[in-house]
Amino acid sequence: MAKKFPLNPPHPERICWGCDRYCPATSLGCGNGADRTMHPSEMLGEDWYLYGDWDIEPADIPQQPADPALIARQG
Repeated sequence: MAKKFPLNPPHPERICWGCDRYCPATSLGCGNGADRTMHPSEMLGEDWYLYGDWDIEPADIPQQPADPALIARQG
């Protein structure tokens, strides 16, 4: 079973998010020359899971309706 994926970890820059191993950024176990995979919150902001099809259902955070202005810009 896969580990639960954290929505907004406190220090995402310290971990590689590329697989379920969650290696420290300074000690990657993926192979020689591998680079750290960023957490979506680092690239897309803290509300990254509200937009798109991530197949994540946060139990403790209520779903907000999508902002029509944001959808119009993406479309």
